[in-house]
Amino acid sequence: MDRSFYHFALRYRGGSKDDKKALFAEKMFRDPSFPKNEEEFDTLSRYVEDQADDDLGSITFDELYAIYEDVCSR
Repeated sequence: MDRSFYHFALRYRGGSKDDKKALFAEKMFRDPSFPKNEEEFDTLSRYVEDQADDDLGSITFDELYAIYEDVCSR
């Protein structure tokens, strides 16, 4: 992959308040300890699960990571 998950997910910032991906991206952006250079699913998933925050939810992370993998594999 040519860029981190963090940089990929930032594209979802600024969406509606009903958009879980936008909420995830905003929460991720405001989290100074989010692993910004990470690409690996397991490391990111562990971080998200440890945070246990509604806006940084694991289901939304899984959806975003699947899109990230698809985009980066092209």
